[in-house]
Amino acid sequence: QVQLVESGGGLVQPGGSLRLSCVASGSISSIVRMGWYRQAPGKQRELVARITSGGNTYYVDSVEGRFTISRDNAKNTVYLQMNRLEPADTAVYVCKAEGRTAIGSTLDSWGQGTQVTVSS
Repeated sequence: QVQLVESGGGLVQPGGSLRLSCVASGSISSIVRMGWYRQAPGKQRELVARITSGGNTYYVDSVEGRFTISRDNAKNTVYLQMNRLEPADTAVYVCKAEGRTAIGSTLDSWGQGTQVTVSS
């Protein structure tokens, strides 16, 4: 069993910054990709940013240049540095990990999410 625990959400004013963290633990052999998704009220969940074990990254256009995803492979941890936050960034941010478990099965796990609210 694999668990993902996010932290770092909160309330911030427009233009401010937050740093999200997500730690994966449990029966893990390898994590190929880790990513951050978000879901705002009344909207579908969307991929915000993703990073591979090799460091390749992807960002949705709306956050390009403002958000930075990084990871510590040794700690099975992924971070999302969010700068110049806008009210449209308000959402529940959820972490996802993909890879292999220690027994060789597919690892495809989600965290519980952390709320990010951007408001003055």
